[in-house]
This record gives sequence, structure tokens and C-alpha cells, in this order.
Amino acid sequence: MPNSFVYILSSRNNSVLYTGVTSNLLKRLIEHKTKFYPNSFTARYNCSKLVYFLEFQNIKDAISFEKKIKAGNRRNKEKLIQSLNPDWKDLSEGLIMKP
Repeated sequence: MPNSFVYILSSRNNSVLYTGVTSNLLKRLIEHKTKFYPNSFTARYNCSKLVYFLEFQNIKDAISFEKKIKAGNRRNKEKLIQSLNPDWKDLSEGLIMKP
């Protein structure tokens, strides 16, 4: 069974956060960055900067963690991001090949 990921995207100036779950992180990031779904929240608010992700062996665990993050406040999300990415760099730069 493929692994699953919980991830947090931010807008360029980090004013908007989006939390998601996927079994294919690379594909999902490309969809966000290209605004594949133009009416989606991430497309409307320009959330395409990957600032946090965590891998899970089980999709149920990933969904449970995603719900926990979404139920929390922004301060808790910021602490989570800063625990692994204190400079809020775009972590997708190492995952997505640039032309």
C-alpha cells in the first residue's frame, strides 16, 4: 500500500494556510502549483508554497492527523511548520524538477 502525506501550503507571504492529505505528494503539488483546479481554495488564495509535510504508512492515520491540524488554530499550525521549517522555505523546490 502506498504511503500517504499530510501537507501544509501557504501563500507567498504566508498569510493563508491550507492543510491537505494525499497519497501522491508530487502529483498533488504540481496540481496546486499549476492551479489545475482553478476554483479551488488554493488557486483562489495562491497557496502553492509547501511549508510542511509528514509521511504516514496508513491513510487512516494521515486523515486523522489532517483533521487534528484543521481543528487547531493558526498558532498551532505555525508551531508545527516552524518545528521542521523555521524559515518557511518552499520545501517543494527539492521535490519538483524545474524546466
